Amino acid sequence: MNLKPLALFVKHDGMSSRASVTCRYKCGNACAHNVPNESGGEYFGDIVKSAMTRRGLLRGSAATVLAVGAGSVLAACGNDTATAAPDSVDSGSLGSGSATGSGAPGTVFSPVAPNKQDAVVVPEGYEQGVVIRWGDPLFPDAPAFDFDNQTAAAAEKQFAFNNDFAGLLPIEGQPNAYLLVVNHEYTTEPSMFRGYDPENPTEEQVRIGWANHGLSVVQVEGEAGSGRLTPKFGRYNRRITALTEFTVTGPAAGSDLLKTAADPTGTRVVGTLNNCAGGVTPWGTVLSGEENFNQYFANTDKVTDPVAAARLKRYGLEGEASERKWERFDSRFDVVAEPNEANRFGWVVEIDPWDPTSTPVKHTAMGRFKHEAATVHVTDDGTVVAYSGDDERFDYMYKFVSSRKMQPGNSSGAMRHNMTLMDAGTLYVAKLTGDDPAAIDGSGKLPASGVFAGTGQWIPLLRTGEDGRGESLVDGMTADEVAVFTRLAGDKVGATKMDRPEDFEPNPHTGKVYVALTNNTKRGEDGKAAADTANPRNNNKNGQVLEIDDQHAGTSFTWNLLLVCGDPATADTYFGGFDKSQVSPISCPDNLAFDPHGNLWVSTDGNALKSNDGLFSVVLEGDRRGETKQFLTVPVGAETCGPIVDEKRVIVCVQHPGETDDASIESPSSHWPDGGDAQPRPSVVAVWKSGGGRIGL
Repeated sequence: MNLKPLALFVKHDGMSSRASVTCRYKCGNACAHNVPNESGGEYFGDIVKSAMTRRGLLRGSAATVLAVGAGSVLAACGNDTATAAPDSVDSGSLGSGSATGSGAPGTVFSPVAPNKQDAVVVPEGYEQGVVIRWGDPLFPDAPAFDFDNQTAAAAEKQFAFNNDFAGLLPIEGQPNAYLLVVNHEYTTEPSMFRGYDPENPTEEQVRIGWANHGLSVVQVEGEAGSGRLTPKFGRYNRRITALTEFTVTGPAAGSDLLKTAADPTGTRVVGTLNNCAGGVTPWGTVLSGEENFNQYFANTDKVTDPVAAARLKRYGLEGEASERKWERFDSRFDVVAEPNEANRFGWVVEIDPWDPTSTPVKHTAMGRFKHEAATVHVTDDGTVVAYSGDDERFDYMYKFVSSRKMQPGNSSGAMRHNMTLMDAGTLYVAKLTGDDPAAIDGSGKLPASGVFAGTGQWIPLLRTGEDGRGESLVDGMTADEVAVFTRLAGDKVGATKMDRPEDFEPNPHTGKVYVALTNNTKRGEDGKAAADTANPRNNNKNGQVLEIDDQHAGTSFTWNLLLVCGDPATADTYFGGFDKSQVSPISCPDNLAFDPHGNLWVSTDGNALKSNDGLFSVVLEGDRRGETKQFLTVPVGAETCGPIVDEKRVIVCVQHPGETDDASIESPSSHWPDGGDAQPRPSVVAVWKSGGGRIGL
């Protein structure tokens, strides 16, 4: 279904549209809890030892646990309490330039209007098709999906739940054939099981949840003359789950901080959790970020050692039983029974999709935090630079610079070497300075220069040598501590507190690096960091996109804000200097991608403008810099994830469709993608130009 372009200055009360049920299962109600980063530039461990008693620390930890219901307002992850928007939201008109479908190469399409439709809505002249859905079989012996008769054994052979990142890798020698690699971030059990009791899940439901985390690798075949993709039972197909074994590499491998009863060596981890965004490497592997892993662990309130408790709290581990109650069926999810198990999550993992028998890797040299992603830039001399954001309010931006050089080619030897690139090098955290900090008053008002801009430094935290041994570059912390408690290292060196740094993406055309900063309604609150030039609004509901001109292998950079998101009709928004009457409203940027022309594409999560989330093109160069146009919207309750934009198709992962607080299995708020009275199913969608042709031309 297509919507004619409308412009689109939506009135809103400023709260995220993310449902409270999504907050519970996606991030463990992160925005309802106290901000984990309480640092003021001093090492948090020192603060604990010198200023907190054990009794006071435990009391403070318990006080942060909040009961969240459908009527709660959860700040940036909040419940949208405004009247539901109509199917089409119209409060004006875009200027004629955008409305007629003109634009820079790659962005020539008529923008889609904000709306509340239960559909993927695409521009006029484009078609779409579902590639694969939750439960679709990946192997010939996998059963067809049966919502009311799920089993863990079946789920391990089916496409899993809540798809996030997507990578599309061409298969050499097979025209129009690809590997589709997809992350599965989290499970929403009340949407998966009829009659689900959150206080008493069954063991089979828990095991189905384990099977629905991780990644899927599936061969897909393109269709001549369109962008349609069809899954195949190919030899590369694979499921990676919460029960798949991983190898640990880097300076924390073998550390006492990673050893458990099941793994006394500290080198083998079972499973990967909460895999959010990711990146495809130039050598053909996939990097996946473990994000909100904290929510899977129970009984933090029973930890009596103040230093251990402070470390857990800094990573958002709080409270008694976990939401999913996994600890009832596997003691490793109980931090009292296995104090180090949580330390084995929060890493960048690397998957070789070309070898279904390969053991995936967790790279500890890249640091442990809530990795949104890891994306790679290769310098002219072969140095590999991997960027990653820590998706939490007031947390930091990082990069890892390899000491080894990438080997070109796709030989087995080159692959083996290149999969060690993230095991030797230096980990840095970012500190930003604004050009005119006195001009920032928290309102979002532009400085007199007309841009939000400044300089920055990459502060070294950890150096890992060729022998895999780490050297701490932070006073008072060992190399193991920096690797495992990287947030604390960032606290100690005074890194800049950002507004939820999510996807990092280097532009393959210019080398500039872009960061989605989703939102932060705690910015400027009493006791919290006030607005600064890179985060210029207090109570930041709509987020911004940062542009970095980096030395890559060096330690200095310049930066500016490309977008300050929100309703273009309001004074606190900025679109790279472009005419705000000629852009689509955009709120809560999350994932980023580039098209073949070098334009940035932005997907959103939690649109605070009272319409469905979507995917937007943004021009980066020339006199149209900052022109922002909505290419599609996703169904009711859904989030737009994993964008891929190439010459012939756009791919998005539609995550948690129908996830609204008034929905139930008996009364779904969405029937997408199957229609009728079907239950909603997270799915991957491809969009292409009718009759073929190139996207955006």
